Amino acid sequence: MKARTLFILLGVLTLLLIVAACQPVQTPGAAAPVPCNRAEITEVDGKPNLNGCVLRIAVENAYQPFNYIDPNTGQAVGYDYDVFAEICARINCQPEFIETSWDAMVAIMGGEGSFETFDVGADGITITEARAQNVDFSMPYIRSEQVLLVRLEEDRFTEPEEFAADPSLIIGTQLGTTNYDAALELVGEDRVVAYDQFGTAVQALINGDVDAVMIDNVAGIGYQGVNADRLKITGSSVRSEALGFIFGKGSPLVAPVNWALADMEADGTLGELFVKWFTTEE
Repeated sequence: MKARTLFILLGVLTLLLIVAACQPVQTPGAAAPVPCNRAEITEVDGKPNLNGCVLRIAVENAYQPFNYIDPNTGQAVGYDYDVFAEICARINCQPEFIETSWDAMVAIMGGEGSFETFDVGADGITITEARAQNVDFSMPYIRSEQVLLVRLEEDRFTEPEEFAADPSLIIGTQLGTTNYDAALELVGEDRVVAYDQFGTAVQALINGDVDAVMIDNVAGIGYQGVNADRLKITGSSVRSEALGFIFGKGSPLVAPVNWALADMEADGTLGELFVKWFTTEE
């Protein structure tokens, strides 16, 4: 019995040694990557340098073509992914995308704990005075138009005014967005159906559950591009807006990100990425 007990103890010890050997080894003196909100920001040759920190970027991964999951590959892709890869290449940081809901992104970035969770939020966010009370915005990187996305065969209306004049027509859009506000202004609350994500609203349109989706034209072009046989943008815009990235109030990262965006605008990179993600062939 004693011999058997000793054998069991040796077996357990051996197993523990194997498990320990499989654990990642922390190099002595090696520090974990520092989130950019807590990193030292220096300057090299007149350029901001974030010294390799991790830039934690909140994305919804449900707002095509800004950020979404490619159905063919299962990979997260989009305009925001390309833009922040380029931003970090210019100011020396490592982009880390963190998927979260729209509501959580806006609430966390506007709260006191934003620096502990995210460094920046990216989701085609309209710059408004109300939001600027709670968050800091980057410089505008795109101007967008609020438009109606409809089914390809739609012939009951063309312009927003025609849509508004027909009380039987219903708009779908995402709750908590300026698109939702524009929809309310156009037709009133009784004719607006709110969804948690734009992808759900667009699918409702395809299914015939709503008659149009109020959406930014840049995002609408993306949805139209992958549904060219089913969807189109119709009529003139309802309103024009500027989009920006959001930061916690007082974030030291606004200036270096703005520097990178301005540099990308000057050398044509922003324009190239816009064409890549928001232009469709006729």
